[in-house]
Amino acid sequence: MSTAYRMARLFAADGKCFDVAVDHGFFGEQRFLAGIEDMPQVIRTLLDADPDAIQLSVGQAPLLQAIPGKAKPALVLRTDIANLYGLQLPRSLFSRMIHKPLEQALRLDAACVVANLFLLPDQPEVWDQCVRNIMALKPECERYGMPLMIEPLVMQIVNGQGGYSVDGDIEKMIPLVRQAIELGADIIKADPADDASQYHRIVEVAAGKPVLVRGGGKVSDGEILQRTYDLMKQGAKGIVYGRNVIQHANPSAITRALMAIVHDDATPQQAAAYLS
Repeated sequence: MSTAYRMARLFAADGKCFDVAVDHGFFGEQRFLAGIEDMPQVIRTLLDADPDAIQLSVGQAPLLQAIPGKAKPALVLRTDIANLYGLQLPRSLFSRMIHKPLEQALRLDAACVVANLFLLPDQPEVWDQCVRNIMALKPECERYGMPLMIEPLVMQIVNGQGGYSVDGDIEKMIPLVRQAIELGADIIKADPADDASQYHRIVEVAAGKPVLVRGGGKVSDGEILQRTYDLMKQGAKGIVYGRNVIQHANPSAITRALMAIVHDDATPQQAAAYLS
């Protein structure tokens, strides 16, 4: 099967995609579970909102794929797990690939697989693990026609806490995005830059591969709608949001509002009407 066939399941006819990430439980952090304690209900809510894709782990993907009917979001399968999202970091950090990721993705009828490319301060071993993961994953993706989404994440230490947060420095992001492209990414999932007006540089360095914007931590409705609008105007082909959907008071409504921006070019003000 050609990669293009599965890309056509993932992206709508307009070439854009809203992927709702609900794979947060994979990382073993209590604070990531807010809003996704009852995963069957989460999946039902998202099906009602009808995003283009839902990002899940191998253990939760069957909740989506077992639902009967032809019209449902595509599955994006998370293939790696890391232990670096805690507010206090463990003695040893890792990023590990699940066993036989393509075999599991094919059994689950995934339309795409996703893997991290971490750049952490003074942690070259984690970056090395990510590179090795991707180098092993890419030939298998090519063999079976599976799109590979790479998530280049530049992180910084949170002063006074000991954990990591996103580093939105565009000058650090660009070479990591380019490295993801060089390693064979079919899709880039990248953080928003501190200066949204510079995001076109991420799109440019992605060399024609679609760039989806990572959502990050929960922010206000006004901020997430405006940010999404601004980044789509910079050339992004869609979004991958998790906590800004699943921790929202009305996940279905915020999904529809964001879908309007991604697919209908709605302004933040027009999209906000879905929340009233």
